[in-house]
Amino acid sequence: MRIVVPRESAPGERRVALVPESCKKLMQVGYEIAIESKAGEAAGFADAAYRELGVAVESDPATLLGSADLVLKIAAPATGDAGRDETEWMRRGTIYIGSLMPLRNLKAVRALAARKITAFATDALPRTTRAQSMDTLSSMASIGGYKGVLLAASELNRYFPMLTTAAGMVFPAKVFVIGAGVAGLQAIATARRLGANVVATDVRPEVKEQIESVGAKYVGIELKESAAAGGGYAKELSEDDRRRQSELLAQECAQSDVVITTALIGGVFAPRLITADTVRTMKPGSVVMDLAADGGGNCELSKPGETVHVGGVTILAPLNLPATMPFHASLLFSRNLTAFVQAFTKDKAFQLDFGDEIQQGALITHEGEVKHARTRDALQKKE
Repeated sequence: MRIVVPRESAPGERRVALVPESCKKLMQVGYEIAIESKAGEAAGFADAAYRELGVAVESDPATLLGSADLVLKIAAPATGDAGRDETEWMRRGTIYIGSLMPLRNLKAVRALAARKITAFATDALPRTTRAQSMDTLSSMASIGGYKGVLLAASELNRYFPMLTTAAGMVFPAKVFVIGAGVAGLQAIATARRLGANVVATDVRPEVKEQIESVGAKYVGIELKESAAAGGGYAKELSEDDRRRQSELLAQECAQSDVVITTALIGGVFAPRLITADTVRTMKPGSVVMDLAADGGGNCELSKPGETVHVGGVTILAPLNLPATMPFHASLLFSRNLTAFVQAFTKDKAFQLDFGDEIQQGALITHEGEVKHARTRDALQKKE
């Protein structure tokens, strides 16, 4: 069975879906692997490193994808952008595995279904212990939380830690983290390592212990309705809970030097949590790091992909932060994909098993149909 890894073509994308370490593991269980030339170059993995292992390095992406049984990729396939139509180049019945983000990439999902590609989205995996090693969403969120704090610290006009100097003492910066999923917890831990005083909140009160375990103080409201959507995700709040949460956020933002937002509904779309009025109450020189920019942004004034300044407050809304750390992002993503493939490999081939909860949860398209319920609903609403 042949695994193919195309070069990522999205602007700013520097990651590669399989690193040499993972190629070696997959070849040992019987797979043949081919990769597009220079696919790993931006992440620090040269073509020569793949060739040394016996991986075929090919320069024609259309021919390469046309030879695939399995396609492993970081993001959704290109559908005619910049002269690449990756879905059209794949044979019918090819298995596609990657972080598809189907609700954000409906055009690609429609194209995969039309081509009768069996597509799995690793960002749709069930949040179970067994699926943990395959969870690209968590791996990349951890990188985003780490890098986001470093960028915020570089923009802040003061130290993060408390320091005693010959000129006297300076007090630590106060960092407020909104959302305690993987990105939020990593942001808390990183800010604490840098010496900041960290406060954090989440609409799921059950994560209070996790927040405190990485060194932050928990603040929150008592919800009238549960905000847990299952699988470690959050759902939208009731109107009354939203109003009370907004008051808490405004109060904490006004006291903070750095605000880091990470909130996503269902792991996909970003609720608006920080209003323009709240930003205007913040101290001059303070920073908002909107880590939910890929989902639209948690701050009303965020412009995804840009940095803006409002009344002395800097608002950062970077996109695809994992791609800014391509070596380790590729390494972790590659290990996740390898774990997924290995879990369903038997007799040197990937076995479809839609009765398995992991494949069932991650399956997006198969035999010309969109199997993922939320994506199917979104497509129907768009028509």
